[in-house]
Amino acid sequence: MAAVLRGSRNLLGRSLKHVDFTLVSSRSMASKTQVGFIGLGNMGKPMAKNLLKHGYPVIATDVFPESCKELQELGAQIVDNPAEVADQADRIVTMLPSSPNVIEVYTGPNGILKKVKKGSLLIDSSTIDPAVSKEMAVATEKMGAVFMDAPVSGGVGAASSGKLTFMVGGVEEEYTAAQELLTCMGANVVYCGAVGTGQAAKICNNMLLAIGMIGTSETMNLGIRLGLDPKLLAKILNMSSGRCWSSDTYNPVPGVMEGVPSGNGYQGGFGTQLMAKDLGLAQTTATNTKTPVPLGSLAHQIYRMMCARGYAGKDFSSVFQFLREDEEEGQ
Repeated sequence: MAAVLRGSRNLLGRSLKHVDFTLVSSRSMASKTQVGFIGLGNMGKPMAKNLLKHGYPVIATDVFPESCKELQELGAQIVDNPAEVADQADRIVTMLPSSPNVIEVYTGPNGILKKVKKGSLLIDSSTIDPAVSKEMAVATEKMGAVFMDAPVSGGVGAASSGKLTFMVGGVEEEYTAAQELLTCMGANVVYCGAVGTGQAAKICNNMLLAIGMIGTSETMNLGIRLGLDPKLLAKILNMSSGRCWSSDTYNPVPGVMEGVPSGNGYQGGFGTQLMAKDLGLAQTTATNTKTPVPLGSLAHQIYRMMCARGYAGKDFSSVFQFLREDEEEGQ
């Protein structure tokens, strides 16, 4: 496996030598030329809206036409498929649910690569298998364009407020051009290295996020059963060594915080099904690299069980509710 990975890296390195970076990097950094956006879901739509707010004309598409209506009302041009986006824009951002979706959008019959222009910059903010990012980079290079992976952290709230964190992988010569667009949608843009390293960083982050959310939920549930007021317990945790993002920013207990999914029936936010998918990616990469991740494996199983029990469409913080229901059934 290591030899295969080294071979793919060498192939990617050799192939990128043939890209004419004078074409790609000649775009004016102050340019407000049209930007393509593909994937207008819970994350993609607010990201595209922030590009509009910063003065970029946006041409967009989504597999669900109803997802395009709001953006169209704000002035975006809507087209039927990714190929039409690529025909009119030389900078394109994609935000899609999974690896198969990315492969279809880039290489399918109506995909980006059917009409991509030489010198185009393609930025994928989906969370997918790093190996797929590398495959897309090679396919994109064959068309004379550049692919970068730039998955995000921060959730729907950060997407709406333009405070996402982008983890960017790709050729370093193109990072500045990518950064111009990404800073319109995020507060932090971090260059991680070659194509696929952005995905690697995101997968590691989300594995820790899942483990932390489960731990916070278990802790809050135990404290409540011991007679502690949940708001008081959260306050104590957040001034103590147990403090974490899941306790102080995204608390899973209804009524403890405002403006988070737990206060809205676990609607919105980052879906349980997507968390299960990301944990699956972590498991695959851990297996391929022979890395022990016992807590990550258990978190994956918990979120898969939640999907099977009707939580797939709820925010991943609903693990608190899942634990409470599981506890009640055992009484």
